[in-house]
Amino acid sequence: CFLSLNAEAALEAAKRADAELARGPVRSPIHGVPLAHKDLFYRDGRVASCGSAIRRDFVPATTASVLERLDALGAIDLGTLNMSEFALGPAGHNAHFGDCRNPWNPERIAGGSSSGSAAATAARLIYGALGSDTAGSIRLPAACCGLVGLKPTHTRVSRHGVMPLSFSLDCVGPLTRTVRDCARLAGIIAGADVADPTCSLEPVPDYEAGLNTGVKGLRIGVPANYFYDEVTEKSALEQSLEVYRSLGAEPVPMEVPEPARLNDLAAIVQGAEAATIHARWMRTRPEDYSAEVRGRLEAGYHLSATQYLEASRLRAPLLREFVKSVFERVDIFHAPVMAGAAPGLDETRFGAAPDFPALIAAMIRCTRPISYLGLPALSVPCGFSADGMPLGFQLVGPPFSEALLLRAGHAYQQATDWHEAAPPD
Repeated sequence: CFLSLNAEAALEAAKRADAELARGPVRSPIHGVPLAHKDLFYRDGRVASCGSAIRRDFVPATTASVLERLDALGAIDLGTLNMSEFALGPAGHNAHFGDCRNPWNPERIAGGSSSGSAAATAARLIYGALGSDTAGSIRLPAACCGLVGLKPTHTRVSRHGVMPLSFSLDCVGPLTRTVRDCARLAGIIAGADVADPTCSLEPVPDYEAGLNTGVKGLRIGVPANYFYDEVTEKSALEQSLEVYRSLGAEPVPMEVPEPARLNDLAAIVQGAEAATIHARWMRTRPEDYSAEVRGRLEAGYHLSATQYLEASRLRAPLLREFVKSVFERVDIFHAPVMAGAAPGLDETRFGAAPDFPALIAAMIRCTRPISYLGLPALSVPCGFSADGMPLGFQLVGPPFSEALLLRAGHAYQQATDWHEAAPPD
């Protein structure tokens, strides 16, 4: 799961933290805490490969704003973590650096594209990690590895110093073992950033302070259409709703507007923007991409300007419609992250089966519509499949409702112990 270890610098940072902690006071709740991050967060003077051959030796001259915020509060950066090449792939395979494996079963995927972030955190190598989510790349690996993963509202967190995949969909967020840890990291990285003019000026509440309010009276929507259509592990999801009912929340069955259409529109936006970002390298270095990533990027060049502009234009009215029809009836809604547990490494490998594109599309069918709308979503572990693999659900809320999602996720974890389970040695 690691691509590089920042050994000398990490040990020096640990020594400084020990000395500072001995003198007091503690700089922050993450003072001296070991973290590591997906290898698309730039750090001045350190290679940021983005999981690719093209950037295998790329050394940025800037540091991502989110890393600077963690550094300032005393976190220790242990190194860079594996990922899907250029963050394009929900299974987490990497043809250049080797496939990241799931610590619960090394023959299963860790999920992508933030595969190393999830695997390293689940394996207890670090306390948490940052990932990026364009169509599910935080939520999917979190669910596959039994973790909490927050995809924040689009623009909630700075993307300065982060290699883009799709500039109008990309989000940065944390993967952790508990909701409390997730709230702690989210509170640090969220908020306005002068280095990223697209970053929202919306004030950031104290996410951690509001965790213990409970969920009594909370209305939780349960989509009757689309999201549960292909789910094979329904019992764990149903039991999670029963936990919420026992805590005083009210599950509310409801129809949600046009998720399949949102999914299709998201594919157009991501395809066109990713193809644009990679246009120069696709002209000059196409052989340096894996076959899977090159094929997915090439598809973007077959989209017309009309298709892209229409998909972009529709986002605002469709978001208004979705918020009005869903969040005027319920506070948040509950949905699967994936249809089931993490599939095998071999069956998800590029070209392994004739229906490979359909398999990949099925993995992100529940996460990509949320990304198109820019809504925040929290993946929470909720049990295990019959063969011992983690399962998870996602809670989705209106824009900038991260505090509410984290409160609801924390209430669930206070009433269950799925998050305390650790992979076998």
